[in-house]
Amino acid sequence: MSSIQNPSLPPNNSSICYWNNVSGCAATIAICNAASKVDAPILVLCESNEVVERSIRELEYFAQGVENLPVFSLPNWETLPYDSFSPHQDIISQRLSALYHLPKLTRGILVLSISSLMHRLAPHQYIVANSLDLQVGQLLEIQDMKKQLVLAGYQSVDSVFEHGEFAIRGSIIDIFPMGSIFPYRIDLFDDEIETLRTFNPESQRSIEKVDKIKLLPAREYPLNEHGISAFRNKFHELFNVDPRQCPFYQDVSDGIHSPGLEYYLSLFHESLDSLFDFMPSNTIIVKLGKLKETGEKFWLDVENRYKDKLVDKYRPVLTPDKVFIGIDEALSLLKNYRQIELKTHNNAIDYEAFALPNLATNNRLANPFSALVEFLTKNDVRILFCAESPGRRETLTETLKNIGINPTAINHIDKFFKSDETLGITVAPLDQATWLYREKIALITETQLFDGRVAQRRRRNSPEINTDFIVKNLTELRIDDPVVHVDHGVGRYRGLKTITTDNEPAEFLVLEYANETKLYIPITSLNLISRYSGANEATAPLNHLGSDNWNKTKRKAAEKIYDVAAELLDIYSIRAAQKGYEHTLPKIDYDKFSASFKFEETADQENTINAVIDDMCSEKTMDRLVCGDVGFGKTEVAMRAAFIAVQNNKQVVILVPTTLLAQQHFESFKDRFSDWPITVDVVSRFKSAVEQKDSFQNVVNGKTDVLIGTHKLLHSNIEYNNLGLLIVDEEHRFGVRQKAKINSLRANVDILTLTATPIPRTLNMALSGIRDLSLIVTPPAKRLSVKTFVREQQDSLIKEAVSREILRGGQVFYLHNEVKTIERSAQQLEKLVPEARICVAHGQMLERDLERVMTEFYHKKYNILVCTTIIETGIDIPTANTIVINRADKFGLAQLHQLRGRVGRSHHQAYAYLLLPNQKLLSSDAQKRIEAIKSADSLGAGFNLASNDLEIRGAGELLGDEQSGHMQKIGFSLYTEMLEEAVEGLKKGRSPSRNLDLDKSIELNLRIPALIPETYLPDVHNRLIMYKRISSSKSKDELRELQVEMIDRFGLLPEPLKRLFNLTQLKIKAKKFGIKKIDANVSTGRIEFTKKPNVDPLSIVDLVQNDPAHYKLIDANQLNFSHDNSSADEKLNFITSILNKLKLIEQNIA
Repeated sequence: MSSIQNPSLPPNNSSICYWNNVSGCAATIAICNAASKVDAPILVLCESNEVVERSIRELEYFAQGVENLPVFSLPNWETLPYDSFSPHQDIISQRLSALYHLPKLTRGILVLSISSLMHRLAPHQYIVANSLDLQVGQLLEIQDMKKQLVLAGYQSVDSVFEHGEFAIRGSIIDIFPMGSIFPYRIDLFDDEIETLRTFNPESQRSIEKVDKIKLLPAREYPLNEHGISAFRNKFHELFNVDPRQCPFYQDVSDGIHSPGLEYYLSLFHESLDSLFDFMPSNTIIVKLGKLKETGEKFWLDVENRYKDKLVDKYRPVLTPDKVFIGIDEALSLLKNYRQIELKTHNNAIDYEAFALPNLATNNRLANPFSALVEFLTKNDVRILFCAESPGRRETLTETLKNIGINPTAINHIDKFFKSDETLGITVAPLDQATWLYREKIALITETQLFDGRVAQRRRRNSPEINTDFIVKNLTELRIDDPVVHVDHGVGRYRGLKTITTDNEPAEFLVLEYANETKLYIPITSLNLISRYSGANEATAPLNHLGSDNWNKTKRKAAEKIYDVAAELLDIYSIRAAQKGYEHTLPKIDYDKFSASFKFEETADQENTINAVIDDMCSEKTMDRLVCGDVGFGKTEVAMRAAFIAVQNNKQVVILVPTTLLAQQHFESFKDRFSDWPITVDVVSRFKSAVEQKDSFQNVVNGKTDVLIGTHKLLHSNIEYNNLGLLIVDEEHRFGVRQKAKINSLRANVDILTLTATPIPRTLNMALSGIRDLSLIVTPPAKRLSVKTFVREQQDSLIKEAVSREILRGGQVFYLHNEVKTIERSAQQLEKLVPEARICVAHGQMLERDLERVMTEFYHKKYNILVCTTIIETGIDIPTANTIVINRADKFGLAQLHQLRGRVGRSHHQAYAYLLLPNQKLLSSDAQKRIEAIKSADSLGAGFNLASNDLEIRGAGELLGDEQSGHMQKIGFSLYTEMLEEAVEGLKKGRSPSRNLDLDKSIELNLRIPALIPETYLPDVHNRLIMYKRISSSKSKDELRELQVEMIDRFGLLPEPLKRLFNLTQLKIKAKKFGIKKIDANVSTGRIEFTKKPNVDPLSIVDLVQNDPAHYKLIDANQLNFSHDNSSADEKLNFITSILNKLKLIEQNIA
């Protein structure tokens, strides 16, 4: 009898088998079981790429329990039909691997979308003929091998980083073959292969030895002599255009991989194959979803794109039937194979795998898990809980234990099916739950229990903004760096040290103060330490331990800080008091507009959009700073805000620093608003005076809804008809006068500021709560960070950098920021790289010439743009993936980051070369800037760079010049913290005492071993970071998340570390009560309270009266206790129980 474990299969070719009631992940379980029972490949055809990804994730997991069951995918190119750039090398690699293995596949699964099936493919014969096997002991001649690799489309480089690259160094060949997970290192002895090893591309270190490797071709088309000749002949046959006008024809003729050549496969090959030519005749097809509907929509897209592209004489396109297979033809070809369809049918087999009822927790109920408990008691069912990671499994196990459910840890779902366990828990990447009714098994995912909240928590790493996140703190602490201790002042960090007291080991942070006096800080108090960030760390003013100087300095700073806080609040209250326009959100129209955004919003982007909507729909005027790295989606945030403003009959002004950026924003806003009755206009140098006058008149008459322009919009005396929103892009590029003008608008116009690298003053204001701050630090999917190289200026290096990019068909920005010598620089480059097509752009050119050059570069007539910083803002050219910056030492940090952000806007790996004169000639500031940009090569680094800049230039003033002195003495971190506290205090109406209470330290001395063992985490630097993060946690939830992370990264927690977490939890609780110190020895202990504790005195009195033998109140601020707990955990539990008996003073909220 058929079951999920043994599903029915179609008996012979052309027959169809129907499966009914296979909901959730039951479908992939059944497919995997079918694949393990049959000696034929199974092809899973999905309606979308989203379903493809989910199916692969689930199938790869289920296939772990089956021997020799490979899972392949034929990924979509991730480009639009007839696109002018190529898929990423990793995608090509996966495709070639699948196409190579499929014809010989006797057992396995291939997953693809219907749109992938509709693409015509390179002939099977081409892939086989251009593949190469290598094994240990084989003879190999290096020069012959090099020729063979180049002909197969591999690219010669210095260091191998990605698929399709190779490097030769003496008798060693490094190569990253298509279809391989790791690159390989071939070591030759004379001309014989001595060893083959995999290696890590990041560290370039070898991993393990292998016996043989398979080299697949690097592309789906050949760029050898025969391929180029075939391409040229067919091009002339099919297209009636001048090939000299077609950049991609010129590229192919020169042997260059031009982006988008995948859409010209039929020019390289005699004839093309379809996936059906690769599939063995006994293949079984499984259909998931609405394939015909999706295929018809894709075909319509293809035809529309084809019609759009017909007008482009520089890039003629092939007819759709030469590139794609029609949906009807594809579906009719499927009929030659055995098929399985998941749907209700008269002949369908019912597998009774149902969707689970709603089991989501409800925190409003006394028992949040009541739905789960009810499901367990009412049904005779075995349950397997599926967590997303080992850390989450531990947390879920603990949570379930609290409600009396004790699941057993299971390695794999397969083991659970074969066991008799009634309750199990495992780690599985499943999004969908299922109830296998016949098997009496339910798979419950975390998503099902927590209603999607788990996934959100995993995506959001940094839910709140705090100074530590922005300003470099202990994360980058090195030996001898200056740090600030709240109670003792500035000292130097000297490392970690384990000291044994009362036979219990504990780890301490060692700080050295003036006169070489040392201070040992317990690891539970690391939250009292911040990194010193004054103007110059080398000359940080060290304090004397035991003297009163630090308290005097702190007091003076506190007095000034209160003045500043009062002034800040003044500005803040004026802003809050002046009511702005309260927008209404046009829900239906807004949803329609949002749905037309082609990409999936990242978590940060969504949060930012929601924050902006909340601001606009509230009474107060919006003043929000959106800080997101280059290309992370700030413009979409601005578009949503503009849409809401215009729907409320308000005008929107978008202020940008350069003419080029104004033009680009105009194009993108016009494009995005094309389906709406919204008028967008631009005022720029590219327009004549008459045209500009008309534009301004339309604004006055209210005919223009969105106006984009440079600072001219501020200078001109424009009477806006009904201005509601001002969007300032790249704020750091505007001068003082323009900012003053913007400030004058602040009170009654909503202001949205966008920047990648905020200037120090702006950062300060955002931190102090004068302006609202949103961060977008999550990169879009598949975005790769820009590889940054800092080198001395050398012709050979420039040639290699430029040639590498041109060879892969990309474009290069060559930055030379001196108009006088820019032409000479372009000529030198022409001599270095004669095959390059070079153009020049700078701000002193005529408007029309500049526009023409930029347009031609965009359309790939040229592949190198020699330019000044005119490209710094907003030029979005996806095929430009290398930037060479001449004399990088002359640029500011924000500028370097902006320039680097011009590349890496597609799926390709991008490169930035910062060229310097002799390093010895650099100023120390220039060296610091270059170091900072080099180290900040992760995605989303712009914000961290701003705080770096803040340190290199000095923090500067917030509202007046005199602030910098105090900042210098106490360090920026502490200054900001004190300022935040002062503002908060004044907001809550506390009397403005000029002595800031910064005594936040709680001393815990329980004489128990609570530390991170060196055997668990040997790296001192990492240990310090984790100590700092544990001690800085502010809540139980934060500690729980940190535990999950540590289990995931380093393994299960050892006892001393569990104790450290419990101790920190105790400290968090003690802080709420206003406890200053808890001290406990073998049999006695004491709890000291601050002068104004937050504890209900009656609860202490009750404690003493009910158990006078164990508790004594010594004076108003000290409670003594005795105990007989010998073990560390018992002692900890006993003190926690004391705190549980105390009650907080009820706050009377007015």
